[in-house]
Amino acid sequence: MKLIIRAYDLKLKHTFRISRKSIDFQPSLIVELQEDNFSGFGEATSNPYYNITIEILQNDIEQIRTLIEATSNETPDEFWNKINLHLAHNPFALCALDNAYHDLYARKKGKKLYELWNYDISHNPLTNYTIGIGSIENMITKMEELPWPIYKIKLGTPDDIAIVTELRKHSNAIFRVDANCAWTVDETLSNAEILKSLNVEFIEQPLKANDWEGQREVFKNSVLSIIADESCITESDIAKCHNHFHGVNIKLMKCGGITPGKRMIAEAKKLELKTMVGCMTESTVGISAIAHLLPELDYVDMDGALLLAEDIASGVTIKNGKTYYPERTGTGVILF
Repeated sequence: MKLIIRAYDLKLKHTFRISRKSIDFQPSLIVELQEDNFSGFGEATSNPYYNITIEILQNDIEQIRTLIEATSNETPDEFWNKINLHLAHNPFALCALDNAYHDLYARKKGKKLYELWNYDISHNPLTNYTIGIGSIENMITKMEELPWPIYKIKLGTPDDIAIVTELRKHSNAIFRVDANCAWTVDETLSNAEILKSLNVEFIEQPLKANDWEGQREVFKNSVLSIIADESCITESDIAKCHNHFHGVNIKLMKCGGITPGKRMIAEAKKLELKTMVGCMTESTVGISAIAHLLPELDYVDMDGALLLAEDIASGVTIKNGKTYYPERTGTGVILF
């Protein structure tokens, strides 16, 4: 098997702002695994919150190049278990390789990835479209630029309620809000009452990631469902989120790829937690991997490629929230 690594700076359509950062470009690493005239693709982005840079991603993957290239005919589970021994400290790199191997494995089998898993795509959830923090006028403009059935609104400002109140005047779409750890318990409970009256569906990660005591209080008293994000990183976090959140937002890059992501979804279902997979600001390479998990999800946030000024790949397409799969096998990705 041959390993190819490519680095990109993904330019965004608009400055993307959340409660802790703003970006105009998203550095991203694309991994390609080649074998028997087939190629599989995976992606990992840089992320300062988790101290991940493109240089770190490249270096960590290069450290095990020989091990990767010696792989042949292993199952995705076997491949993940092998490279996890060396990349457990860097789940972003692990994710890129794991997703690329899943893609390659399915292509060699002549199947789309969801077909390999025997998933039924007929009832896939719609993806939301994210509106980053900005002036109210700017946020309204973004909504008008792309009318959508579900918006996720990034919050974490002194004017959060005023923002949602004003945005509601301009759209009848479903609203979800994401505070990115910026609220207190009292703010969350108070805001939830008002947000419910504004037809908000749920609140994502209102409190700091490690505030389990506060989150338990919110879980017991909030009039809106609360979805974990920063509090749900790895497989062991699913059990922690039980009786603290109503659902979990699983990020493949944070947990180490499709392989652990599927296990986390299964565990969440056992605990009767709502299941969601979210994206980073990534290209169609990463988004196409997420798309094949849709039949197992209650909610999905896979709008990353829609936020880009220019994409670097073709794969799944999303129109008005609905996902369309290409005829190609695997994840369906090809690089431009």
